[in-house]
Amino acid sequence: MPKSVVAAPEPTPLRQAKPPRLLWLLGPALVAGVAYLDPGNVASNMTAGAQYGYLLVWVVVAGNIMAWLIQYLSAKLGIVTGRSLPEILGERLKSRPGRLSYWLQAELVAMATDVAEVIGGAVALYLLFDLPLIVGGIITGAVSMVMLTIQSRRGPRAFEFVIASLLIIIAIGFSAGVFLHPPDASGVASGLVPRFEDTNSVLLAASILGATIMPHAIYAHSALTRDRFAVRAAGLTTARLLTVTRWDVSIAMIIAGSVNLAILLLAATNLAGVPGTDSLEGAHAALETSIGPVVATLFAVGLLASGLASTSVGAYAGAEIMQGLLKVRIALLTRRLISLIPALVILGIGFDPTAALVLSQVVLSFGIPFALIPLVILTARSSVLGTFANRWLTTAAGVVASVLLVSLNAVLLFLLFTGAA
Repeated sequence: MPKSVVAAPEPTPLRQAKPPRLLWLLGPALVAGVAYLDPGNVASNMTAGAQYGYLLVWVVVAGNIMAWLIQYLSAKLGIVTGRSLPEILGERLKSRPGRLSYWLQAELVAMATDVAEVIGGAVALYLLFDLPLIVGGIITGAVSMVMLTIQSRRGPRAFEFVIASLLIIIAIGFSAGVFLHPPDASGVASGLVPRFEDTNSVLLAASILGATIMPHAIYAHSALTRDRFAVRAAGLTTARLLTVTRWDVSIAMIIAGSVNLAILLLAATNLAGVPGTDSLEGAHAALETSIGPVVATLFAVGLLASGLASTSVGAYAGAEIMQGLLKVRIALLTRRLISLIPALVILGIGFDPTAALVLSQVVLSFGIPFALIPLVILTARSSVLGTFANRWLTTAAGVVASVLLVSLNAVLLFLLFTGAA
């Protein structure tokens, strides 16, 4: 029988100490939420808007709603048990081949994430400073190592501050064009009706969901809350932490969802039918022509901030996956160097950066069920979360989200292998 995971005991409050303020408790979801604004999101949403206009607006909205539930469940698991999702799975998967197989797919997901983030940073540096892509990839990796050093030496609060600062830059960079050139309201409304047009629209929908609901963010969020609240302040009960976490996740998902929607609407409004917008470079050039150099520069700056922030979170998630499942810990900076290799190889051989970004998000979408289904099962069990186990309605919503995501991937496979339109 698998060993039960016992919920972390409630701390004993100190009588005269005041509970920390709400603002002090926010942060883990903002860090995890950066994964929802990585360069893969930019490529997927820009491509969807440029090729299909407002058609896939509903995918972005639905993905963000599901992401709220999923990230909250992940955070709750870390808070209540004091363990991350990979740690709990590592304990419950008794077969070594089973653990290795699960780790392999999770590691491939983490590698796909790294590819997207480093390539995105490299493209942004090319757009801003005309640097060769391989040089931009190396610089992106080096800056991410500095950020990981901050996380290792200064702790989670300093890391959260850096990520939150980059998040502001990302939001401004990707949203400015929408305010200067607003989308058509009727077009946006029509995009809320669920439908597809052809095989490629299904591929892009899977890519958007893979970029919106990222498996490594599910693994990472439980670890972030575990680390952040390992030593609980006076008066900070589990119930209080969960209440604050719902606010934290809500703020993070509102920001992420709004920015993702802004990226798609920016492309749908300004790039639909414009030749050459099937790449980030082409989209940047088209934005400069249609809206002006200021918006195009802000877009490139947002892309750079996106790559730098998300690649740091991705490296953190990858280290947690290995530690939790295999009980093997590699220094974050060492892991960062190793995980840079695939992205630098892709940049070095001249593979199309935007195509690599979109395909990486499809890989992520196929990793979602392996993270999501165990998360829903574990958080529904009182043997794991005690009195904080999911209510039946929450579990039902998690099951519906899992079924929808798995079904979309199954349809995508059928269309790709049969060549159906």
